[in-house]
Amino acid sequence: MPELPEVETTRRGIAPHIEGREISEVIVRETRLRVPVPNDLGERLVGARIGELSRRAKYLLVPLSGGDAPGGTLLWHLGMSGSLRIVRVGELPRKHDHVDLVLDGGAILRYHDPRRFGFVDWLVDSPERDPRLARLGPEPLSDAFDGERLFALSRGRRVAVKPFLMDNAVVVGVGNIYASEALFMAGIDPRRAAGRISRERFDRLAAAAREVLAAAITQGGTTLRDFVGGTGEPGYFKQRLNVYGRHGQPCRRCGAELRLVTLGQRASVYCPHCQT
Repeated sequence: MPELPEVETTRRGIAPHIEGREISEVIVRETRLRVPVPNDLGERLVGARIGELSRRAKYLLVPLSGGDAPGGTLLWHLGMSGSLRIVRVGELPRKHDHVDLVLDGGAILRYHDPRRFGFVDWLVDSPERDPRLARLGPEPLSDAFDGERLFALSRGRRVAVKPFLMDNAVVVGVGNIYASEALFMAGIDPRRAAGRISRERFDRLAAAAREVLAAAITQGGTTLRDFVGGTGEPGYFKQRLNVYGRHGQPCRRCGAELRLVTLGQRASVYCPHCQT
């Protein structure tokens, strides 16, 4: 599943090609996404101009003005297998290419999603009022996220620290891959109850989460299955993963065999020696 670094990589990749462009045509080949594509999407978008793209958690926000879309926003989610890429007019669609935004200047923003768990939705009101965004926690690379917040929210909690860190009400965008890597970097056993972790260790965990996410964004995200960024290039962070997907292999730090456990219905790999 594309996580925060993959979505941010996509935003950075497509933004220079679509910001300031006018939408001349909307082509919808498949409406049956996780949220059905609005029937009037083409009517609303044709003639509208795209503003500055932003990201909230794993959502891409595409503001529009002019045409029949004054003050509206496209809310895009890539789901488990979705990707957005820039192609030129005339490039034939592939299987699972569901939605095209044809832009002036000869480019197309094309949405590809084999599993159809993503969606594109039209928001009239301010995005902050949308229930999918209103209850989200802070961005992990913002000043609002730190060890103090993790420590305060964890008091009395028996939930394991890994699903606690992945809770979008605590902090957004720290998915399975990067939670595993941050916990390894901070030396914390993912099974440990969040309420039993000290403030000092949460400081280390917050710093580790920031570091691993920033590194992944810099390197273009993680290549898992078919993820590619907005320009069609794969990510390269996978080669640096210390624990995720490596159960049974030796720890890169101490050589101990990495173990696999299920937490919150998600596979979690950790080092029994380095993480306590």
